[in-house]
Amino acid sequence: MIKLKKRWEISESEVTPESLYRQRREFIKAASTIGGAMLLNAWPAANASYRVGDYRKGVISLDDEITGEEDVTAYNNFYEFGTGKEDPRENSKRFMTDDWTVVVSGACEKPGTYGLEDLIKPSELEERIYRLRCVEAWSMVIPWVGVPLGSILRELQPTSAARYVAFKTLHDPVRMPGQQRAVLHWPYREGLTIAEAMHPLTLLSVGMYGKTMPNQNGAPVRLVVPWKYGFKSIKSIVGIEFTEVQPLTSWNMSIPREYGFYSNVNPEVDHPRWSQKRERRIGEIFKRDTLMFNGYEEEVAGLYDDLDLSVNF
Repeated sequence: MIKLKKRWEISESEVTPESLYRQRREFIKAASTIGGAMLLNAWPAANASYRVGDYRKGVISLDDEITGEEDVTAYNNFYEFGTGKEDPRENSKRFMTDDWTVVVSGACEKPGTYGLEDLIKPSELEERIYRLRCVEAWSMVIPWVGVPLGSILRELQPTSAARYVAFKTLHDPVRMPGQQRAVLHWPYREGLTIAEAMHPLTLLSVGMYGKTMPNQNGAPVRLVVPWKYGFKSIKSIVGIEFTEVQPLTSWNMSIPREYGFYSNVNPEVDHPRWSQKRERRIGEIFKRDTLMFNGYEEEVAGLYDDLDLSVNF
């Protein structure tokens, strides 16, 4: 059987040999017992429940220039910590993510409450450089670290009734002060079709820039769906549910006329209050044209062959 290599895949020669990988893992574990935590490239916060250690670099890459780390960690939409772009970094400094658990429920064979490490560890961490396109018409290019969501979902064994996957963010107005205001319907909710969730590009991310995920960017675990507007990539996930019916999503609940369930990046369908044809890449002066499906049309367009994308936004 001939296997055609996808354009995002790396060659076998670029993969770290298993023996070397295991040696490096043992070295890192030993280093941690003698105060070697700095070797793990972790963020300063000591409260993370999951720390990024070794990972496969450049599994998916781009020709685009990577957005500066300072910009990505200082310019955020994370309304749980405030509505200003700089609010999340300031207001999440004391956010504790130790002992983080994710509740898995619905139409699957392995429901239950999982520790984050137990959910992640069967899969090898990968670095994937993706475009991020915000519905507000700005964009970034970010090197995420995580695991394919599909590999985790398969381990949970969804049943034939599972047509969608619903996600939920932590709801804790004390730890997330932005939730003390009724900006959205809390907790934040998002969802994908089962085909979208299982797609090879869909990532469950625990880090970026080779480091553990910072609080303001969705610590300790978030979704990354690169062909959809950024608000679909839900942060600080505590719930995954397999459902037969299309799940409720927060922005669609709040403003259904402006935010649909699918929310694919589509320059031909404007937001009711602004054009989506162009975008401002953070760190650049001039705007650029927005690409269909954020540049991932070749990989994901087939998911929507039977869908009118001008209506099902």
